[in-house]
Amino acid sequence: MLVVALIAGGAGGAAGGLLAGGGSQDAAPQVEGPTMNEPPPEAPQRDPDTIAGVAQRVSPSVVSIRSADRSVMGGGSGFIIEGDHVVTNDHVSAELESDGILVEYSDGSLSPATVVGADPSSDLAVLALEDPVAVEPLEFGDSEQVIVGDEVIAIGAPLGYSGTVTQGIISAVNRPVTSGEGPDASRFYALQTDAAINPGNSGGPLVDTRGRVIGVNSMIVTMGYAGESAGNIGLGFAIPSVEADRVVQRLIDDGEATYADLGAEIDVERPLPGAVVDSVESGGAADRAGLRSGDVITTFDGRPVNSGQELLAMIRDRSPGDEVEVEYERGGTREAATITLDSTDD
Repeated sequence: MLVVALIAGGAGGAAGGLLAGGGSQDAAPQVEGPTMNEPPPEAPQRDPDTIAGVAQRVSPSVVSIRSADRSVMGGGSGFIIEGDHVVTNDHVSAELESDGILVEYSDGSLSPATVVGADPSSDLAVLALEDPVAVEPLEFGDSEQVIVGDEVIAIGAPLGYSGTVTQGIISAVNRPVTSGEGPDASRFYALQTDAAINPGNSGGPLVDTRGRVIGVNSMIVTMGYAGESAGNIGLGFAIPSVEADRVVQRLIDDGEATYADLGAEIDVERPLPGAVVDSVESGGAADRAGLRSGDVITTFDGRPVNSGQELLAMIRDRSPGDEVEVEYERGGTREAATITLDSTDD
């Protein structure tokens, strides 16, 4: 499990080993592409299927996010979806919410915004605009169709430079990443890209060559050390659009997101392969399946478990009510069980 740190904001430097990133796809041709903005009439025209053409049509729907208080540093990026909502990262909205959030469009228009819902575990948040501007909402693509080598485009405000466009490829899929430990740590299987992503890109879209959002920029790996400014080294990570779309709709509908729950506390510091069960919730999913404290889960739904962090990401990838096969070791004996996952709402 790759442990990364979240990007603090557009004006700050890196704070440690890892930060925020993105992804996109060039999948098999679809019958119809998304509706996008028309480029400015005074701008030189580019074919809509080129990188420049996609950037012209997507950029008006990408926004910069900052504090309403000019003295407060930090910020990030976001993008407009249906209903005049803005999708961004939780770690962007969380550090700005107390002083008020201001959203800036590519044409310089400003709108105050409020948080509709936020979810630290997926690092996603949804904002509502007070004075929305008429731009075409961006559409989520299908991240499950993304493969290594697909071309991608990232648009955002790295280091506060709004409207920045970078291009690269998908360099890996299903990369398990986490921002750390504790209840507010983000854990998901990410799209990995070499597109240049830096502090301030957080929450911005990663789109395919048809302009569909297939990832939400969230983290990067950096070579900086504490106290040093550092940036992109070609290892960026995005929340896949399939998960982002699901979480965003839950945040809009309910103000919060729910996930599958194992009903057990997992040791996330064990240096050896496998996930140790620290404790089991009475009557929970693990308890009903017969797991006990001290069991070491070695496979989950047929996939090897390399760490406690990775197991938590695997659970996050499932839905409440799913049945999964697990293998575990108890006292040197290998055992198996079928677990029906609970909901975090339970």
